[in-house]
Amino acid sequence: MFSSSTLSGTKSEQYLQLAEQARGLLHGESDRTANAANLASLVFHALPDLNWVGFYFHDGRELVVGPFQGQPACVRIALGKGVCGTAAATRQTQRVADVDAFPGHIPCDSASRSELVVPLFKGERLIGVFDLDSPRLDRFDTDDQHGLETIAGIFLDTLP
Repeated sequence: MFSSSTLSGTKSEQYLQLAEQARGLLHGESDRTANAANLASLVFHALPDLNWVGFYFHDGRELVVGPFQGQPACVRIALGKGVCGTAAATRQTQRVADVDAFPGHIPCDSASRSELVVPLFKGERLIGVFDLDSPRLDRFDTDDQHGLETIAGIFLDTLP
């Protein structure tokens, strides 16, 4: 049975611990929905100052909301639109200090002030995005970005 533990140390050390927990949680499971649900819950409860953590999956045309923790979300996001669609279209993590300053931001939760979105690709195939929102301005820094990109990679490693 999986058991999470409290994170300690520097932010980089905490992300190493969180990555180890993610590996343990997802080990031996290849179901995308189950792994996304458990990973969203793990990250939501492990990291401070988050109001939404989840996945949007590419259905061949657009991004569709997947498992998440937080308030109800926008269901569909076009590629290239908003922070999530931009991450998917550019294949680059989007770290936004103030979502109100992001051109075309899609406000799913009015409490969100900053956002980090990691695009999920398996080879050349777009899987979707891993999305985190915070009610705090400028919540995410480079340590968060690198740590969450690692967590996203652990998720991708479980996919066939």
